[in-house]
Amino acid sequence: MRLLVLGGTEFVGRAVVEAALGRGWEVTVFNRGRQPLPAGARPVHGDRTAPDGLAALAADGGEWDAVADTWSAAPRAVHEAARLLRGRAGRYAYVSSRSVYAWPAAPGATEEAPLVQDAAADAGATDYARDKRGGELAAVGAFGAADSLLARAGLILGPYENVGRLPWWLTRIARGGPVLAPGPRELPLQYIDVRDLAGWLLGALESGLSGPYNLVSPPGHTTMGELLDACLRVTGADAELRWTDPETVLAAGIAPWTELPVWVPPGGEMYDAMHGSDVSRALAAGLVCRPVAETVAATWDWLVRLGGSAPLRPDRSRPGLDPRTEAEVLGGAGGVSGTTP
Repeated sequence: MRLLVLGGTEFVGRAVVEAALGRGWEVTVFNRGRQPLPAGARPVHGDRTAPDGLAALAADGGEWDAVADTWSAAPRAVHEAARLLRGRAGRYAYVSSRSVYAWPAAPGATEEAPLVQDAAADAGATDYARDKRGGELAAVGAFGAADSLLARAGLILGPYENVGRLPWWLTRIARGGPVLAPGPRELPLQYIDVRDLAGWLLGALESGLSGPYNLVSPPGHTTMGELLDACLRVTGADAELRWTDPETVLAAGIAPWTELPVWVPPGGEMYDAMHGSDVSRALAAGLVCRPVAETVAATWDWLVRLGGSAPLRPDRSRPGLDPRTEAEVLGGAGGVSGTTP
């Protein structure tokens, strides 16, 4: 197949490019050209946010079987690109987000759950949820419901992560010493490895799938304990996981998800939204999720190649817990020591 990827050098876009090249597809990448492409991809350079930023793509004359778009800011950029490519590409896959569902999301919400309101395909940037929903509307508006695929991803982890969640846990555990591990240890987690996302997306394009799919692992694919134990094993660090109950963590003023990435205390709306989505439609359409140990090991290998410091998107704040706060909580509550099985 001939694939056009809008983006293609960071995280999800890069995983899609590498997966497509691995399948022997012809891959064109449209981006700013600031980072090197995987070998074998054909570059077309332009800036979607600039006036006439799509000029090079308009002049290229290429035609494709499918487009993959990971844009997450103003939906106007998706709107303009999709309109330009209508008639030159067969299908349009937009990597969206489960954030498009109205808050609070009910436990086990399917693709039929209510969506955020006041999103528009040609709008400027507002907030993440409405921007992603606007991107969906732009894709469907240009290509129609039958030729647009909406991958509503949840928490994405794996190599090339430029949000910093799993890289923070790996680097923190690699530093050694007592580590504040937010409990309960058996807390079920839901996420997707970026390579599984990319593989499913390409397979769905080959199969002609359309419409929205919640794209994340089944609830309980792994646990907080299994995730952090895997970090401990791959780093080989002299670290001790000290499991601390959610009440103690929250009483210390520590923000779930941001200061302790991935973790959300059980039993609330935020946990249901982050780790309780129904994914039966994607599973029926071929989604396969690799074990958490593989995701952690590949991310650590990538970090080691980079020298231990992962890049971070300029529009995101760096996640993680201040060492002084961690020491204060551990000193006051102690935590329960944990060992790797």
